[in-house]
Amino acid sequence: MAGQFEPAEAGGAAIALDEVEISILRSLTVQLLELIGPGTEPAEPPRPETPPGEGAKGDSMEEELAGIEAVSWPSFADGPSEPPSDPVLARLFPDAYGPGPGPGPSPEAEPGSDEAARARHDRGASAEFRRYTENDLRARKREDGLAVVRSLDALTPGDRGAVLTLGPEESRRWLGTLNDLRLALGTRLEVSDDSDDELYSLPDSDERKPLVMAYLWLGSLQETLVETLTP
Repeated sequence: MAGQFEPAEAGGAAIALDEVEISILRSLTVQLLELIGPGTEPAEPPRPETPPGEGAKGDSMEEELAGIEAVSWPSFADGPSEPPSDPVLARLFPDAYGPGPGPGPSPEAEPGSDEAARARHDRGASAEFRRYTENDLRARKREDGLAVVRSLDALTPGDRGAVLTLGPEESRRWLGTLNDLRLALGTRLEVSDDSDDELYSLPDSDERKPLVMAYLWLGSLQETLVETLTP
């Protein structure tokens, strides 16, 4: 997986991808879209109607995306005030202030101390900020992910794969999704600042190896895309 982004015309970016790389990127992005979802819903999400006897085959890719796109509701609906319980979603949608909802001040902090008051203020401010912003943030991440999937679906790989060419706006969406994918995989793998050496030296027998290879590859893609888009 040595493909790197390079400058394209009109300020965009291009990269050569083989069939396996296209499949991996698409699969990871679809999983991310399913995880992000629309947020806390007031009712059962709508699903596209499928005629009896159909749905298992046919335009499965379009049906898959249609199902993801259908899960939404008016943007003016209030979002949740509590952080997600899933650690990946909590990483993708972090608290805006301080530690946010969680363990709160240290056990040694007095109930009336400045530390305890600051923690209460941060939790309240984070909850209020999340309520008014998380739905919009989810929608943007979904739009970015859908743009990535559709650009991959538009490719026609040959024996040597295909060249993906992105305009400036598509490049921005790709950059956002690559960042989200790395955050998601890094959280699942419990990656820390001190774990780089361990990641590179994992034996092939380690069950984490495929995800680690994908994580490192996504990092390379993200880095070269940033370099390509930087004036």
